[in-house]
Amino acid sequence: MMSANIRKVSRFGSFHVAEARIRNMLKWAGIILFAVVINPTLYLVSIGIGVGSLIDANNGVNGVSYLTFLAPALLASAAIQGSSDEVIFPVMDGFKWNRTFFGMRSTPLTARQISLGIFLAAMARAIVSIVIYWIVLYLFGALESDTAWLAMPAALLAGASMAAVMLALAAKIENENFFFTLVGRFIMIPMFLFSGTFYPLTQMPIFLQFFGWISPLWHATELGRYLTYDYPLSGLQLFTHLGVLSTMVAVGLFLSARVFAKRLEK
Repeated sequence: MMSANIRKVSRFGSFHVAEARIRNMLKWAGIILFAVVINPTLYLVSIGIGVGSLIDANNGVNGVSYLTFLAPALLASAAIQGSSDEVIFPVMDGFKWNRTFFGMRSTPLTARQISLGIFLAAMARAIVSIVIYWIVLYLFGALESDTAWLAMPAALLAGASMAAVMLALAAKIENENFFFTLVGRFIMIPMFLFSGTFYPLTQMPIFLQFFGWISPLWHATELGRYLTYDYPLSGLQLFTHLGVLSTMVAVGLFLSARVFAKRLEK
């Protein structure tokens, strides 16, 4: 019986880690859902509708209302923020605050399974955030196309790309003194401001457009706009956006597995 359980853990270890993390998330379900609904709605009302009414008086952006233009970016932002939070804090907790990862490693679980399990749990949270936010956008009339529902997997890919990278980065941090401040001020805020969220990226000076080109938010926003209204993208552009996001996921997961293995073998 014990050997059967060991084989089960060895085979489905990542899912067991993800399940444990999701159970822990459920303790804070009310707060998480509040943040998922309230924060995006505030952006929609204050910027999408408030500022948008002024912009729409001048024919909107790209031939659509400002709310429609803004919606895909906010959807991708919600996915990125939620999934990033759900890898950074559990990783710091697992390696330093409560050192739970070391207890997991004393079982048949491998370092790769632990890192992948944390990633899968973050994706579960991202899916909930995306679906709820998409419904809010729909109720606000921000989604015009019949293919607008495809913006959800595009946003999920953005969340996965950022979560994978942050998983590897957080696992490298042994002293978090300024880590959260640096992530907030030099990664999250610039990404939100310089990724074509509030206006087309081409309106920025060329040297600032670089921040958009390397940002998962910009790539996901471009895909989302293509799917939610008649935003033009060539086949090459579609391939590039999907390729960049997919590469970030693959590289981030590969590096995180290596960093987890190195730290858990100390």
